[in-house]
Amino acid sequence: MKQNHSLLSKLALSAFILIGTFAQLPTTSHAASTDDTPVWSREDAQNFTLTDENTAPNIDSFTDVAPDYWIWDTWPLRNRDGSIAKINGYYVQFALTASKEYTWGGRHDHAEIRYFYSKNGKDWEMGTVPYDTDKALGYRQWAGSAMMEKDGTIHLFYTAAGRKDEGPTFEQRLAKTTFEMDYDNKEGFQVTNNGDHQILAEADGEYYETQEQKTGSIIYSFRDPWFFQHPETGEEYIIFEGNTGGDEKTLEEKHIGDVDEDVPAGAEDYNGNVGIAKAENEDLTEFELMPPLLEANGVNQQLERPHVVQKGDDYYLFTISHQFTFAPGLEGPDGLYGFHANSLFGDYEPMNDTGLVIANPAEDPFQAYSWAVLPHGQVISFVNEYHDENGNFQQGGSFAPTLKLKLKGDTSEIKREMGEGEIHG
Repeated sequence: MKQNHSLLSKLALSAFILIGTFAQLPTTSHAASTDDTPVWSREDAQNFTLTDENTAPNIDSFTDVAPDYWIWDTWPLRNRDGSIAKINGYYVQFALTASKEYTWGGRHDHAEIRYFYSKNGKDWEMGTVPYDTDKALGYRQWAGSAMMEKDGTIHLFYTAAGRKDEGPTFEQRLAKTTFEMDYDNKEGFQVTNNGDHQILAEADGEYYETQEQKTGSIIYSFRDPWFFQHPETGEEYIIFEGNTGGDEKTLEEKHIGDVDEDVPAGAEDYNGNVGIAKAENEDLTEFELMPPLLEANGVNQQLERPHVVQKGDDYYLFTISHQFTFAPGLEGPDGLYGFHANSLFGDYEPMNDTGLVIANPAEDPFQAYSWAVLPHGQVISFVNEYHDENGNFQQGGSFAPTLKLKLKGDTSEIKREMGEGEIHG
């Protein structure tokens, strides 16, 4: 969630207050809901239970990979087919960063994307911002993804948050730039051939809510573009976080499901969805918005950093969410949530019955965040807010231990813990 700490606290309090107000909501059609869009319903999002299979090991210390910077949302450089890429034998990861001259809560207003590199996929060194910050779009740049073509061209997809001449507003647009990277033993990593920055998509108000259509106390979403090449057709997409568009906020019965209690007033303002846009050219500069892959109207406001992992005939749609972004009347942990289907545009159903794939330990519910599932079941994240070995509250801001996840059908299981930020192709 890209907001300062004090505002976040106020939003969480607002959500808490809303829980006490109950009223049965109408079940007429939502303005932009489509009959065949899969849903994460209120019936699904109940009875979350922490188990050995979904609870991450405790974090009470970590190695700060960049002591002068906060580090959070992280993603690897991938090839066009989604596999992990290397540059002259080096793994590369990108992450949101901000100088520690800014506060932990204020870092989101000063986010820039930097790269990190490692020979063994374990020991990381920080590089630079790989683009011209004066030419970058947005007042700051939020999360995205990175893909390298066979000729070495790197496409960096990102969120243009706000506009340079307006300060740190919450407007969000999907953007991209290109560059090349090379490594030699004398000069280290070099970034060359920087391309233009381009807007790829903006919320349309039909499938995806605009800033003007937003209701409720939590910011709207149109961010986190994740590149995906369909393994069977070769068609290419960006998958992103959105909210259901339209001016009328009501819930359909499919969003509620079979639940005993009335739906609290205000739940209709929580309308997160997972969006998708199809590439119209090979240069990946033109995209057409499509109906969402999944919607969570009345369940959750933010389905952050969505991405798809394909394994044989199984398609896994993963997203992350916060405790405080669940709709009134629902309680879920900060966690990685997953949905399973048999095709990219299939009928996604919550994994493990509720959707919960990874949660933090009950005694430290915010220790890590922003999980991303990579090929071969590696799950990266960052250290968020935790308690150290002496029980003292600490702010993290560096790579968290990678988790190894086993996927089988519509179920998952954490198998083991790996090194901090560890990835392998």
